[in-house]
Amino acid sequence: MDDQTSWRERRREASIEQAAALERRKAADSAQAQVLLIDFVRSLQEHGVAPEALRAQVIGSSTSYRTGISGWYLRKNRSVGVDTEANFYILGTTASLAARVTGVKLVPSDPPLVVGQGGRDGESIKLADLLEMRRAEIIP
Repeated sequence: MDDQTSWRERRREASIEQAAALERRKAADSAQAQVLLIDFVRSLQEHGVAPEALRAQVIGSSTSYRTGISGWYLRKNRSVGVDTEANFYILGTTASLAARVTGVKLVPSDPPLVVGQGGRDGESIKLADLLEMRRAEIIP
């Protein structure tokens, strides 16, 4: 019985350490992505590119709601954006009658190094590549 209990305890501890290591890796990736976003926003501001009001798209619809956030869309489909403080936003939401009137309140997300990872084929792209493409499109 002691061997089985000991084995379970070791597995539980290994599981906890594995989860902690994953969180540390995600935090490091997010910090690296944040540096890329700060550089992107600084570059746009230095070139005088004005931010626009970002809207949250209702998933599976052409409807969108006000967010109260100013910044730049990172994807042409307007699914993600960055505000003037280099905060990263996923701009998808669900339909809501109240949101039609008041808008939606979005919370910044931890920026990923790969945008769209885990999505359909062809939808994921490295953040650095996405930012370079958008910078080339936006800055004359």
